[in-house]
Amino acid sequence: MATDKKSKKFSGFDGLVFSTNPDQQLDHILNDETETLAANRQQLKVQLDKKQRAGKAVTLVSGFVGTDEDLKALGKLLKSKCGVGGAVKDGEILVQGDFREKILEILLANGYKAKRAGG
Repeated sequence: MATDKKSKKFSGFDGLVFSTNPDQQLDHILNDETETLAANRQQLKVQLDKKQRAGKAVTLVSGFVGTDEDLKALGKLLKSKCGVGGAVKDGEILVQGDFREKILEILLANGYKAKRAGG
């Protein structure tokens, strides 16, 4: 899996580090919050990931387009339905353990377009 490890927070600055221009406007970059797509328009990928996790398996849900609050709410739903812990970071949901099938069922039942990715 090739993911970009850069911070999502600063990736929209297009390389701008410092500017002496007093008219430089960053408001459009800082306030560029994408609105959440409807559940039936989301293209989510569910995969198992063991890399850089000391051999521990996590189920990774990626491809969500929307606000951080909506992503966190979906992550909380998935973690509570599976009864395990996890995290939401870098635009992805990590659920501890191998719950690919269960998460696929939950996402499809809630109207999301989801498919299994990886081997």
